Amino acid sequence: MLNTARFNTLRNQMLFGFLLVMIIILSVVGTVTFDSVSRLLNKNAEKHIQQTAIQANGRLDAVLNQIDSLTLMVSTNNFVQRLLADEREGKRATFEEKQMLVPYVNNIHIFTGGVRSVELFTYDYRRLFPLDGDSLENKISGEWITAATKQKGRLVWIGIDPGDRNSVLAIRQINLLDESFAPGGYMLIRMERNVFDIRDNDSDEGSRETMLLVGRDYNLIAPNTYDLNTADMKLLVDSNKPTVTVEGRKYVMVRHQSDVTGWSFLILTPVSAITEGISFLRTVIFVSAGIGALLYVILSLVLSTIISRPIFRLIKTMRSARLGGLKPITQISSTIEINELNHTYNQMVEHTNELIKLVYEKEILQSRSELKALQAQINPHFLFNTLEALYWSLYNKDEVELAEFVIAMSELFRYTITGPNRDEWVTLQEELDHIERYLLIMRIRFGERLTWRIESRSAFSKYRLPKLMVQPFVENAILHGIESKIGPGVVAVKVNLSDERNYLIITIEDDGGGMSEETLSRLNHSLDTGGVISAKGSGLGIANVRDRIRLYFGGQEGDKVGLRIQSREGRGTAVSITIPVHVGEFISDDENVVNRGR
Repeated sequence: MLNTARFNTLRNQMLFGFLLVMIIILSVVGTVTFDSVSRLLNKNAEKHIQQTAIQANGRLDAVLNQIDSLTLMVSTNNFVQRLLADEREGKRATFEEKQMLVPYVNNIHIFTGGVRSVELFTYDYRRLFPLDGDSLENKISGEWITAATKQKGRLVWIGIDPGDRNSVLAIRQINLLDESFAPGGYMLIRMERNVFDIRDNDSDEGSRETMLLVGRDYNLIAPNTYDLNTADMKLLVDSNKPTVTVEGRKYVMVRHQSDVTGWSFLILTPVSAITEGISFLRTVIFVSAGIGALLYVILSLVLSTIISRPIFRLIKTMRSARLGGLKPITQISSTIEINELNHTYNQMVEHTNELIKLVYEKEILQSRSELKALQAQINPHFLFNTLEALYWSLYNKDEVELAEFVIAMSELFRYTITGPNRDEWVTLQEELDHIERYLLIMRIRFGERLTWRIESRSAFSKYRLPKLMVQPFVENAILHGIESKIGPGVVAVKVNLSDERNYLIITIEDDGGGMSEETLSRLNHSLDTGGVISAKGSGLGIANVRDRIRLYFGGQEGDKVGLRIQSREGRGTAVSITIPVHVGEFISDDENVVNRGR
């Protein structure tokens, strides 16, 4: 037991752990790498073969499209069309007219190599050109004539000519353009078989790839150097496997079908040619694994020593902290990670010592903050007690009106700085009470010149809204409306529901001097663009109220929520505050209107 514990160190654990992991990793990685690279070689070979097939098939389609274009040009020629139309109406072509077909047909021979012959037939299968009188039915079977009729003028590729194994046949029906595309005859094209040998002429002579072009009837069209029967071709074309066996040899097969002819293009590559590098790959993997294992053992031994030794020194330093205080480590390691660990430990020691010191400073600061908070509470209480004493002094001297002003001022201060209403949200009843106290105080200044009227329904009293939402506009109505007016003035505050009953509209009106159209336009523009707007004598200002409305309500209700100012010079000003009513917030708006005012 003692001997086992003696070797159970971090260094030995790291060393043997690294060795065990390395053996497992080398075994797994070697197997997986060999399998993956083998698959990758096969996939790359298949992609290369597929690309070769596409390129070769593109060359084939180019030749076929060229033949299709030239034969279409001949079939739509005016002279050919007229000659076939006359034949359809029973008017036989003369010898001279048939001879005149020679230059048109020769254009196909001139511009396309490998064309053995081009034959023209009438709608009733009689040969019009060349002049031997043979019938179309003697050239090809009736099913191909039917197929050409169904294609309505498109070129149909038949395949190997049964009468000449070195030729490939194609047929096209000629439609009469001036007679609503009625069938006028047929064109039979015979091509050299070697034209369809689509092997790349620039490829190496020792190329191991075999390219086969197979027709719809499973006959080998090109190259004509291979002797494979129809049964073998059918098995190859219909096979869905990536590898096939031909004459006892395995091949990787890639198949591509031509959109023009429907023929199948096959590329056969021997499997041995694709996997010939795998044996060399296996040897390279084993040699690399052996060298890697040896280097890993040496590096693991060195690395475990480099890591464990500085850690033991750090543990020794940390143990010394039990005896008295946190001390930084002084050793410097040549390893960046270990040096960073020592540096981090030293930072932790320094930070911990600073936190210990900071705790004592925070305790002292907290005691001072609590003392200041008590003093801050004493100051408003002192103000309220003083106003309370002034109230009773005036009341005892029968100065009741002045006493009411004093108590209104006290409640005004209490509403804004202390008491249960310190929250940002208050009820509509509390806000209207505050407005009435403010108007009562302003009456000291204006006397009988100032009268007011507050109209609201008792059902609205518990509606909650941000504090001091209405006062800035009442203040503006007095300072800008009543103050500038000669004679008495009225300030009215009205609370109503919108027609759709989902908005609360608070309107503040005055019958003062109003605003000019230019001033009103500038004010509304500032409201829309978010400009700074201040109300004379108001600590909040109109812009503050606008921003708070947008913050609390604007994102939910859109453009209907907000401020609206209307004014006419000499007629007064009206400000409407529109804010949403939440579901269930009001029972009804049928209760009596509560009027307050003087």
